Amino acid sequence: MTAAPMVYLLDDEPEMLKALTRLLRAQGLQVRGFASARDFLAREAHQGPACLVLDVAMPGLDGLQVQELLNQRGVELPIIFLTGHGDIPMSVRAMKAGAEDFLTKPVNAADLLRAIRSALRRASDQHALNEELASLRGRLSSLTPREREVLAHVIAGKKNKQIARDLCTGEQNIKVHRGRLMHKMGASSVAELVRVAERLGIPPVS
Repeated sequence: MTAAPMVYLLDDEPEMLKALTRLLRAQGLQVRGFASARDFLAREAHQGPACLVLDVAMPGLDGLQVQELLNQRGVELPIIFLTGHGDIPMSVRAMKAGAEDFLTKPVNAADLLRAIRSALRRASDQHALNEELASLRGRLSSLTPREREVLAHVIAGKKNKQIARDLCTGEQNIKVHRGRLMHKMGASSVAELVRVAERLGIPPVS
């Protein structure tokens, strides 16, 4: 089962961290707070949807540098920035790099909660897509090398007779391989198989 959504808080001000933690937990949200970028970056990854409420101005790595590191690592984590002295260029840079929102301190509770809920919805959608893709990759890995070959021909729209000729085998063998690969991939039609192949980045043979 997918873990409950998580809100990460990263702020070097202890009182701000406590206040935000109380606010979010009062709303029934699961929260983990961090006072340093180093501790946050060394955390054990959450296995469900998550978002990050991130202070911009911190000693050591600042919020924008943390965002950059997460992007470099390929971590899909919607970020809501908090700043006491943000400016327009800073907010534009953050949003261009994928930030969910950019709020100024003292932050309005309603605005923060609205931004967090939006971020968690986006994270949940992405998590579901990632799980579905992982499932499809698992199905693909169950195919035999011959079934992979037949798959590439099937999604090209070729008939069994043509595939058999291209692969120098009998048409009956192709029918068997085709039936097995359709079952393994969970596809009930060629059109559905084509959509699955596109998601997996499998090109059809020419």
